[in-house]
Amino acid sequence: MSRIIGVEESLSNIEDALKAKGYEVIQLRNEEDAKKCDACIITGQDRDVMGISDPVIEGPVIDANGLSANDVVQRVEKYFH
Repeated sequence: MSRIIGVEESLSNIEDALKAKGYEVIQLRNEEDAKKCDACIITGQDRDVMGISDPVIEGPVIDANGLSANDVVQRVEKYFH
């Protein structure tokens, strides 16, 4: 089963890295998008604005601030494997 990873629009490098690893990636625009995801990747600055500070998903919400695309992919893979 393919995991769906929500990624904020400004994180295109992370989106590309996750797609390269075979993940299905959708852009996070609002809380409804987040509810469709197995994990969410955010910049941290929009955490409360997007409503993701409240647990709307079962999976992890990863703050990509200060992390490379490779770091984020490793965190996602560690969670799912």
